[in-house]
Amino acid sequence: MTTLHVIAHSPFGDERLASCLRLLGADDALLLCGDAVYALRSGSEAYRQLQAASLAQRLFALDEDLQARAVGNDLAKAVDYAGFVELSLHYDKVNSWL
Repeated sequence: MTTLHVIAHSPFGDERLASCLRLLGADDALLLCGDAVYALRSGSEAYRQLQAASLAQRLFALDEDLQARAVGNDLAKAVDYAGFVELSLHYDKVNSWL
């Protein structure tokens, strides 16, 4: 069963991102939104964790949140809200890391 994992909290305040990456299955995906998009700032530990996870074609970020926080992105595929809905329908379940 495939899962879309959604993280909205800053990667610098707790271990949600690291925990999620440990549990991510081979066919699962990760969507960063809200303050979680700060993980895409190059040079940060969170960025290195995402790179090491080798999530090619399975790492997404909400474009509106990237723009609102002026975060450059060369690692994740930016999606709009319609893309978020499509992702949630593509995977068997959605797990929000609250």
